[in-house]
Amino acid sequence: MTKKEREEKMAARLVEMKEIEGGLHEKGILYVAGVDEAGRGPLAGPVVAAAAVLPPDFGVLGVDDSKKLTPKKRAALYDEIRNTALACGIGIRDNHRIDEINILEATKEAMAEAVANAEQMLQEKIAKGQLPPCPSSGGGLGYVLFDAMKIDSVKIPQESLIKGDARALCIAAASILAKVTRDRMMEEYAKQYPDYGFESNMGYGTAAHYEGIRKAGISPIHRMSFLKNLDEHLKK
Repeated sequence: MTKKEREEKMAARLVEMKEIEGGLHEKGILYVAGVDEAGRGPLAGPVVAAAAVLPPDFGVLGVDDSKKLTPKKRAALYDEIRNTALACGIGIRDNHRIDEINILEATKEAMAEAVANAEQMLQEKIAKGQLPPCPSSGGGLGYVLFDAMKIDSVKIPQESLIKGDARALCIAAASILAKVTRDRMMEEYAKQYPDYGFESNMGYGTAAHYEGIRKAGISPIHRMSFLKNLDEHLKK
């Protein structure tokens, strides 16, 4: 496939992924947030959520489900999304909170925090006259698209989209923000706790990770609720 053909394919994909948001914009909803998370499955580290509000003319090619992208591509898109988005927000819940209330509820809290932070950024820009208020919402966010999640604490009209990170552009953008943010956190943790290979496994239960636990024990960022069957893994 030539470079031109690849760009044409990405341009067609961009149009396809804008359809859901475009339909909401046509109804007068200026600001639609997409929300996704990274890190529900690992044995260690936080769960990180992100919210992204994109302009209708967003034209960055290659934005898609973060799992489909290379680390290098994700990093490049992360910068472009941050520079182009009308607003974005991050929410984080650490391993202690995950152990306290379970991973699902911690993820919901992180997502709600991400939405609140994106809304705050949006409201600040509106107050400064950098963006117009949305008539349909009375100001800021008018709609939230979650990736396979419903968050009752978020009092904004919302929709849960199964495989939303592959269907809605703003959720795909959020998936990239969340993934890159969390990966960078785990790379920093790898410097503090070098025995587990966090810089490559990002806290997931790889053979190298279990070997690190066998040699160095449990670290302060491990999720104890995820290690209930640890002895079985260490015997392998």
